[in-house]
Amino acid sequence: MTEDSISVAFVCLGNICRSPMAEAVFAHTVKQNGLQDRFAKIDSFGTGGWHKGENPDPRSAATCRKHGIPVNHRAQQIKGHHFQEFDYIVCMDEMNLRNLQRMKPSDSKAKLSMFGQWNKDGKYREIVDDPYYGGDGGFEYNFKQIQYFSEQFLEQEL
Repeated sequence: MTEDSISVAFVCLGNICRSPMAEAVFAHTVKQNGLQDRFAKIDSFGTGGWHKGENPDPRSAATCRKHGIPVNHRAQQIKGHHFQEFDYIVCMDEMNLRNLQRMKPSDSKAKLSMFGQWNKDGKYREIVDDPYYGGDGGFEYNFKQIQYFSEQFLEQEL
């Protein structure tokens, strides 16, 4: 880790589908690019605490594993102190962003954004939709979005 290493938190509603996938895919992309020393921490959270302590949705984890990416996470809820611990708090949709903006302390160091901000050429939808009530295709589309946004984040921010 270097002196200027950064920390990134990914956030969705319950921290069982999109954000643990984003955490796993982003960490894998960082590792593939040999950039581990640039990151102090990569984690994920939900704005709600309904699933606290639970494993990720089996469909989310299976989609990651299908692409050779392990998922090792337990759901947790984002709190005010996290806005000091992370440089970037990256959410999946507008509702998550509004919730985070409401809870963001005035002394926050974190830059809030939607993951789709790193959609450089409009290849994917900017919103990472919640796939929970849909079929496996939604998880696969999320995976492709998240993989692309992860690559673009590293290209644009480092």
